[in-house]
Amino acid sequence: MSFFTSLLNATPGAVAQGLVWGIMALGVYLTYRIMHIADLTVDGSIATGGAVCVMLIRAGINPVVAMLVTLAVGALAGLITALLHTKCGIPDILAGILTQLSLYSINLRIMGGKANQTISVDKYNLLVSQRFVRAFDFSNPIPLLLLLIAITIGAMYWFFGTEKGCSIRATGTNPNMARAQGINTQNDIIIGLMISNALVAFAGGLLAQYQGASDINMGRGAIVIGLAAVIIGEGVFKKVFKNFALKLLGVVFGAIIYYLVLQVTLQLGLNTNDLKLISAAIVALFLAIPYWSKKGAKGALNA
Repeated sequence: MSFFTSLLNATPGAVAQGLVWGIMALGVYLTYRIMHIADLTVDGSIATGGAVCVMLIRAGINPVVAMLVTLAVGALAGLITALLHTKCGIPDILAGILTQLSLYSINLRIMGGKANQTISVDKYNLLVSQRFVRAFDFSNPIPLLLLLIAITIGAMYWFFGTEKGCSIRATGTNPNMARAQGINTQNDIIIGLMISNALVAFAGGLLAQYQGASDINMGRGAIVIGLAAVIIGEGVFKKVFKNFALKLLGVVFGAIIYYLVLQVTLQLGLNTNDLKLISAAIVALFLAIPYWSKKGAKGALNA
């Protein structure tokens, strides 16, 4: 009984974290599924978003303005990766790794040479805070996060229906055919990576406010969580969500499911030091399920 009580108490926090990481996962979905680029910049840009947001709020800047700045900073990180890839001929994976490594030092400088910086909800006016995740009023972060998710999905659905959005999708699907149609694929890659990392940094700013601190290592393994959300969302809702907007919503649901599964495993008494191992196991499981399903279906047909 205590297991279910403890799990029930942890559920609001898991949902809130899933929503925050869902925004980040939307950025990963853009590069991974739409553009077919393995962008590892996100491990650095999410920490950059958190660092910039925290330091601006500590300096007395309104948190809304701070969040807008995180969008710009994230877009700049994506621009660096895109230029390394398109203008310097560096493979996309390596370009992302180089930017990610550079951002580690940059993030330390942003945070004044410290590995972490705190922002207490008692001293600063934060948009979201985990302290109020069980409150039954507007201080609860979940309603605002739901609104931000709706705005993000709506904006992405609109943008990828425009001429430039369709151009980016064409570049990701078949770059050779896109070039044959007169599309500047390099510019599309630049724009796509900028949008993706802007979303990731925005999520980093929300995450830093939610947990009350930015940390130099807060982005470590972020790409795994982002991919997990994408893979889980597709695996669970693929047959139901056909519309592009619904596919984006499925990614967010995937992030929530990921954190709910994570909470269940932690409530079973597993060591928190094994968190990365548990995360990898969850991703591997959801990757393997479609393969096992196809293999089982082929075996049934052959029989």
